[in-house]
Amino acid sequence: MESTAEYPQVKVGEGYAVGTLDDLGAGPGFRKVRKGLGVSAFGVNAIVLPAGVETGFHYHDEQEELYFVHRGAIEMEFGDGTVEQLGEGSLARVDAPTVRKLRNVGEVDAVYLCVGGKGGYVGRDGRAPEGESERVKAVERS
Repeated sequence: MESTAEYPQVKVGEGYAVGTLDDLGAGPGFRKVRKGLGVSAFGVNAIVLPAGVETGFHYHDEQEELYFVHRGAIEMEFGDGTVEQLGEGSLARVDAPTVRKLRNVGEVDAVYLCVGGKGGYVGRDGRAPEGESERVKAVERS
């Protein structure tokens, strides 16, 4: 496996890349997941938002976004004044033109993943390779 010069801790193989949030940067702010792992089909970033910090309001021209809260507690405020609390494991989908901002309402750094895309769902196209009969199966533990 190789790595890239900009992200030397990210392991890159033929058709895949593997890394951690720490491999993509340090401190608060954006971790460029798309760039670091070479994602080409959609936009994706991880954001580390310190306690007591909020983003500015924003919206998009075209891309719908999906937010996943990995760690911490975030409050998402929408342009219509609605406020939603998002704890660890929470998800939120936001249409492109919907104005939104996020605020860390917890005591520790919040970490959330934001995935953006346009163009629609391609359908379920997963298949087992030749010689495999099942995509999911139990494994024995030693």
